[in-house]
Amino acid sequence: MFSFLLGYAVLALCVVLIFVFMRPRRYYLIRHGETLLNAEHVRQGVEGPLSRKGRAQAAAVARALESLPIGRILSSSYPRARETAEILQGKLHSRIRYSPLLGERRNPREIIGKSVEAPEAARIVDQIDLAVHEDDYRFSDEENFADLKARAEICLVWLARQHRREIVVVTHHHFLKMLIAYMLYRERLHAADFVKLSFFNVSDNAGITVCEYHPWKRFSRTRGWEILAFNQQAQYPQLDTGQAS
Repeated sequence: MFSFLLGYAVLALCVVLIFVFMRPRRYYLIRHGETLLNAEHVRQGVEGPLSRKGRAQAAAVARALESLPIGRILSSSYPRARETAEILQGKLHSRIRYSPLLGERRNPREIIGKSVEAPEAARIVDQIDLAVHEDDYRFSDEENFADLKARAEICLVWLARQHRREIVVVTHHHFLKMLIAYMLYRERLHAADFVKLSFFNVSDNAGITVCEYHPWKRFSRTRGWEILAFNQQAQYPQLDTGQAS
């Protein structure tokens, strides 16, 4: 009798584990709220706090998601992403886990702190982001296409191993677009393709992109990933931009 009960318990445990590991997972990919430098159209490095508008955007996303059973918040460790994640946590009451995998693409030193309208900065950005070039092209010390694609591959594996039904992911403009592009095209994605995808698909501050991962579809063309919505906007009160942030 004891052997029978033990066998039954082991079988029941296996069924539970299969259910947990094979059930679909939903991810809400959030670009951080607007920063002071975003508002001034300045190219950023790691540092940079949210603006007043950015904090309001993050709060609106929190309200939009608070009725959902969010099991975890994953976030870039950049200050602007941390601040966004902490505002979300206030409504979602989920643990935050930070990872460098979710950080923004590293810009070349020549454009950090420069206005996007400055002629030299604009020329460099056009050369990196809009011109067709080889996958391994590198202007100076930036994270290039090949680097970013490799990180997106690692990041998707990491995300798929998060065994929560619904997860919020706070990341950044350029890396979010790379993550989505890699979900869709995997190794077929090349720099020339990404230039077009990136140009026509803008990722706004506090935009919400919804994806699902289905473990039983891991041998499909997208390795089990599906995109349900891209760059959706939560409603937030319009602020008087003349006031200090």
